[in-house]
This record gives sequence, structure tokens and C-alpha cells, in this order.
Amino acid sequence: MKLLYLSLFFIFSISFFNCQSSYTPAKMYKVIPTLTKSKLILQSEVDSLVSTDKCKYLTKGRSYAAPAGLFAKNDLKNAAKGIDEWVQLDKGNAYILTNYKWISMDHSGSTQLNVDFDTLYCNE
Repeated sequence: MKLLYLSLFFIFSISFFNCQSSYTPAKMYKVIPTLTKSKLILQSEVDSLVSTDKCKYLTKGRSYAAPAGLFAKNDLKNAAKGIDEWVQLDKGNAYILTNYKWISMDHSGSTQLNVDFDTLYCNE
């Protein structure tokens, strides 16, 4: 029984301390669209979509401080929920992620994800 508890302790410790506390830009842009119902528009695409009237800005400069989760993935899920709520409130269907950052909340390493984004309505 001691061996079982010891094994579980080491497995938990290894998995807990190996979890990411933040995401690289490539990983962020790969994961966040899978968590939102709204469509992610890349900053490199928005000018052509707006100039051809396929999308229009609804609100620029939104910020959302996501409730802290236990792991970075939970932070990201919470941010996605907030983004979707703002897009819906603005009567849109898309967003542009303009910035994101994890902010240290305390000395124990807890972080909070802050996202900046614009909301849009797109015909596509």
C-alpha cells in the first residue's frame, strides 16, 4: 500500500510540475480557436477582410482578465469563454486576438491570463 501511495505521489508531482504556465504564440493561436465558438481572425487577414466588406469591426480594444485556473489550459478555457461572451454581447461572430499575457498573481507562481481582442461581424 505504501508503494501505491508513493507511486501516486511521484506521478502527481511529475505531472503537476511539468505543466505549462504559459503558451508560445504558435501554440496559443493553435489552441484558442478550438476553445471558442467565435471565429478567430488572424491580424494578417483582417485588412483584406474589412476592405472587401467581408468583416466589419464592432468593438476595438476589448480586454478580459480570465479567472485563474489550476493550469494554463484552464486559464485558456476561461479566456475563451470570456471572449465568446463579449463577441456575443457585441452581436458579432469573430474576434482578433491582439495581445495576451500571463500576469503573476502572487509569490507562489499563480498566474492569470489577460487577453486583448477586437470583436467583428463577418459574412463568412
